[in-house]
Amino acid sequence: MTILAERPSTQEGRVVWLTGLSGAGKSTLASALYAELLARGIPTELLDGDAVRENLSKGLGFSKADRDTNVRRIGFVAGLLAKHGVTVLVSAISPYADTRREVLSGLPNPLEVFVDAPLEVVTARDVKGLYLKALAGEIPHFTGVSDPYEAPEAPDLHLRTDQIAVDEGVRQLLVALGL
Repeated sequence: MTILAERPSTQEGRVVWLTGLSGAGKSTLASALYAELLARGIPTELLDGDAVRENLSKGLGFSKADRDTNVRRIGFVAGLLAKHGVTVLVSAISPYADTRREVLSGLPNPLEVFVDAPLEVVTARDVKGLYLKALAGEIPHFTGVSDPYEAPEAPDLHLRTDQIAVDEGVRQLLVALGL
């Protein structure tokens, strides 16, 4: 029996990488954009950081090395999908700039999107109260509080979710994608 390798799609895929603090709106924007792209008939996949951590990176902790491993795994899967013509929406904190740059540099047509909201806004949005616990010192290594979040210096798109509605964010994402 001969097994034929699947050929990459002739349609060019791309990766939209949404990065920002927990609660900034990455997953919300990615989900809304996902629905819009599917409605337009564009092959799309959503890789949410929490879902990937649960299913692909289970057992990893929150050290810098483990966080970097998680981001690299997400990037690997995103690259495979994009190679086959899929527009991949990545919604992941991805807190370290060097690792983010490394991963993005290996992806086809990457679009880095900084989903930005101030600490007081993401704290107010946090229904689980994790930010308050982290600020009280009860949760160690919490990104944006006791662990760094290195914001992109020159993202392809900077969305201030404390200043715009979800539909406006999706509109700006579509424009950035040339749609």
